[in-house]
Amino acid sequence: MADITFPDHFTKTANDIRTMRTRGAGKIARTAAKAIADLANSYKSDDLKKFKSYLDHGAKHLLNTRPSAISLKNALRLTLGKASGQTVQDLKKNLTKISEDFIAHSLKAVDLVGQHGSKIIHDQDPLLTHCHSSASTSVLIHAHEQGKRIKVFATETRPWNQGHITVRELAQKGLYVTLIVDSAVRFIIKDENIKAVFVGADTIHSDGSVINKIGTSQIALVAHEAGIPFYVCAETYKFSPDSLRGELVEIEERDISEIADPKDFPKVRFRNPVFDITPAEYVQAIITERGIISPADVQEIIKEKFKEVEEWSL
Repeated sequence: MADITFPDHFTKTANDIRTMRTRGAGKIARTAAKAIADLANSYKSDDLKKFKSYLDHGAKHLLNTRPSAISLKNALRLTLGKASGQTVQDLKKNLTKISEDFIAHSLKAVDLVGQHGSKIIHDQDPLLTHCHSSASTSVLIHAHEQGKRIKVFATETRPWNQGHITVRELAQKGLYVTLIVDSAVRFIIKDENIKAVFVGADTIHSDGSVINKIGTSQIALVAHEAGIPFYVCAETYKFSPDSLRGELVEIEERDISEIADPKDFPKVRFRNPVFDITPAEYVQAIITERGIISPADVQEIIKEKFKEVEEWSL
């Protein structure tokens, strides 16, 4: 199966992830889980060995779209790695069910994160968030729906301006929300007397350190300086089992055209890192679907969640 041709719908899904038409760790994970099940159901032969090889190639094709996205990798682990069957049809059926269950659990997890996190927010709290995270906005929306009159300040989050998604979503839900430039964080935390920071996560390592949108670690440092809690909102499938083996996420750098046209800046070099690392000591707590945990608890949850998952060479 050296030259594999995938169905158009699968190729488009992979390309949408690569080009960030599909973005956000949770959405990428759910998209990958559905894509691998759809790929399975498109397979026409009854050769089980070749079928598994076909799925393995498909999984690797998806992984190559965003190599540093642990949510994508874990989605494939938790679907392919748990699927079984003695025939092609049995494996298709089992994989489809597991994929559907993963997607349902992912969506439910976001709501549970919101329920747990909203309990630590007080009425009239001014709060700060960064980028766009379904988990962190769930916390804020739940707090608002409980009648807590919070004020939310959201960074624009260059260069993709994911903060625009955040403020529109929160405003539509009726929250008091203000959009700020990324470099205004320290000023706003002091000037608005921000009480806490809530962010999402792309990946959480076994030592409790957090990979998230570039700028997150700077905000954590400012929060530490100000003496306010910095909370990370994340589903547990964003925890990295690779980190137990010392394999940490390699920070992705994207094309410089996202930030400027190099032709306009002769002799100027550019860098465009997508994520940064926030050390565990700056994280007050991690808000998960299981509840609010310490960064020190991450390692045990990883061992429990992924202990029965086969690697499928991912």
